[in-house]
Amino acid sequence: MVAQSLASLLQRASIDDHEEVIQSCNAVLAKSKSDLKTQHIKVVALIKLDRYEEALKTFEAGGDTLKKRAGLEYAYASYKCGKLEEATEAVTNVAAGRGASHLEAQVLYRAENFKRAAELYEQLSQDTTSHSHEVNDLNINSWATDAQLQWKGQPEYVRHDRLSREDLESFETTYNAACLNMAKGAFKQSEILLNRAQNICRTSEDLSAEDKDAELLPIMVQQLYVLIRLGKLEEAEVLLQDISVDNISELSTKKIARNNIVLARQTTVNPFILYKALHDTPDAINNDRLFEFQDRDLVGNSHAADLLVQKYEGIIRSTSKSLSKRATPSTDASTNLLSVYNAAAQAEGQTGQKALSKIAPLLERRPTDLGLLLTVVQLYVNSGNTTSAITAIERTLHSLEESISETDQSTRFNPGLLSVLVSLYQLEGRKVQIRTVLAQAAAYWRVKSEPPVSLLRAAAASLLHSEDRADLTTAGEIFRALHQQDANDRVAIAGYVASQATLNYEQVESQLDRLPEVSDLVGDIDVSALESAGVSPSASSAAAAAAAFAGARKRAAGADDRAHKRVRKSRLPKDFDPAKKPDPERWLPIRDRSSYRPKGKKGKQRAAALTQGGPVSEKVEESPAQQKTGGSNAKKPKKKGKR
Repeated sequence: MVAQSLASLLQRASIDDHEEVIQSCNAVLAKSKSDLKTQHIKVVALIKLDRYEEALKTFEAGGDTLKKRAGLEYAYASYKCGKLEEATEAVTNVAAGRGASHLEAQVLYRAENFKRAAELYEQLSQDTTSHSHEVNDLNINSWATDAQLQWKGQPEYVRHDRLSREDLESFETTYNAACLNMAKGAFKQSEILLNRAQNICRTSEDLSAEDKDAELLPIMVQQLYVLIRLGKLEEAEVLLQDISVDNISELSTKKIARNNIVLARQTTVNPFILYKALHDTPDAINNDRLFEFQDRDLVGNSHAADLLVQKYEGIIRSTSKSLSKRATPSTDASTNLLSVYNAAAQAEGQTGQKALSKIAPLLERRPTDLGLLLTVVQLYVNSGNTTSAITAIERTLHSLEESISETDQSTRFNPGLLSVLVSLYQLEGRKVQIRTVLAQAAAYWRVKSEPPVSLLRAAAASLLHSEDRADLTTAGEIFRALHQQDANDRVAIAGYVASQATLNYEQVESQLDRLPEVSDLVGDIDVSALESAGVSPSASSAAAAAAAFAGARKRAAGADDRAHKRVRKSRLPKDFDPAKKPDPERWLPIRDRSSYRPKGKKGKQRAAALTQGGPVSEKVEESPAQQKTGGSNAKKPKKKGKR
């Protein structure tokens, strides 16, 4: 009875100090541990004081009844402690409401389900008439979500493109827009936006000096990364003087800052200093941990430093342990990166054929390890052995083809893996194999809910070069499906027309008007400018041009060339007269010239014997060697002497 009166009194009281609220709740709960209302009040006070771990302990003590009553608070405490699965389950069980949607979007963002988070922020932004105070926060969060979508490799879901005037007035939105440009690789634009975000933050009248310093640190850390990517190391060195890593409270931001500082100062000269610097900051935990793309890059930098200091055995043990906990085959970038560093450690600093002799046998034991496969393929390609690279990929695809697992089949027709194989086929001119591989992949993905458009487009374009009517029909079906997904896809329209033009022209005749005229496509092209800039010639033209260029540098000597060629006087005969025409037969032996007249009896006889139509002498018929030596079979006369 006393506990109930205290709980009732606590509900009517207005206490501003949350510590006093907790003390009062503890006093009530000491007499009645199962007082649900008091437990609810206590967890709210703990959350107000950012004591999330204690709030979760209170929820565990209260059981499922308290979790159901205070579902929103339980979801938020779980989210702040990094227990995202519990937070997701809790927030989905909470009755629909604007607060629940905000929290769900935050939980999904932290769980890296950026697509769904972006959808929720879009929905919340559509109803801001009665919630005008949320507009700025929603805009900031939606820009941040788009940046993460770009980093995750899902640019098709990015909604923001240009900053509005209102966006440029907020340093948070400007900063997130800079991050989006960084994800796109537009570092020059990122540098401009980060400078603007810094200026807005420094001149803000709504922030205290301490708050400004806290907000400026992550901006400068990102700016340092951009300067490194732009190669502006001198500017980066100047910026380092303003970055105090020890003042960064978030471990994730501190780890990124230390990583960027190490790269900016180029401590790779001494790999042991680099190794120590990269391992100086502990890993972030709970809700402060790095996102996947950040963790992947930092783990890669860490393993690269390990390789530099020759910690081969340690890398092999750590990567093998991590890989044993992950499913294979996997198209996950982090998993495959671990395989790459595992292979590098196995090679022990060797490259080329020596590295292949150590890594290739591993692929026979782990044929579905894509990271290891791509490492072997790269080594083969670097050595010029594309045939062995193709054989390695085909062997892995054959292993996946025999599996009945849907995951294995999805990996078997992964667009990235097949693009590597197609590129190798192109190097060897295997057009039939290219068409076969792409056709098989298209047949697999066409029945899926979200097929890769780029792969289907490549497969259909490849089938257009086939002489088989069935292939042309398949190409037409693929292009028609792509056109149904995107009515403005001119590539799909052109492909469909090209595939059906020889099969059923009347069916596609109506589509011709939707294609642009050739004159419109090339109307703004300056042919003269292209020629002056240098147009890549065809093989025959290139050969002719090369021959002409060679002829211009080294021409065959002709009569005219000799006439104009300058000859040194030391090489001219003493009686040389430049006005006198030289004898055209001067290059022939004297006896072969038309002016030659033999002298003497023997000379006249030889000339008569060589006259065409004259009498033939048996002696003349003999070869000069036989006339001189009596033939190869003639016996030599015996020397006279004593017997």
